[in-house]
Amino acid sequence: MAIQPPLREILNFDKGDGLVTAIAQDAASGEVLMVASMNPEALERTLESGEAVYWSRSRRRLWHKGEESGNVQRVREVLVDCDGDAVLLKVEQTGGAACHTGRRSCFFHRLTAAGVEITSEPLFDPREVYGAKG
Repeated sequence: MAIQPPLREILNFDKGDGLVTAIAQDAASGEVLMVASMNPEALERTLESGEAVYWSRSRRRLWHKGEESGNVQRVREVLVDCDGDAVLLKVEQTGGAACHTGRRSCFFHRLTAAGVEITSEPLFDPREVYGAKG
């Protein structure tokens, strides 16, 4: 399934080197789990499969969320922002953890005037799942 108008008309992949920002949000709780990037193919595969597929800037390839950890994101809804340069994926996070650090959310550093506070503990050891690269 190729992205056809009106999707091509409302999504602007040209602004960000062929990528748009993708925000993964827990569909039930509203918790923001992670931020990633998507190119047109990643979005097409996400829409076709019902599971989140992103463009990995570091690996320079498509990345099916959970391909190594098993913690896939089942997509329940996809929304596009008014500028067409970001998508919001409302997901069901399997396995509990969305972050490669083993935490539920990638947003676990709280900044305050006093410094940085870690707000959650890992649900799994990333070295056991990803090896040395975790």
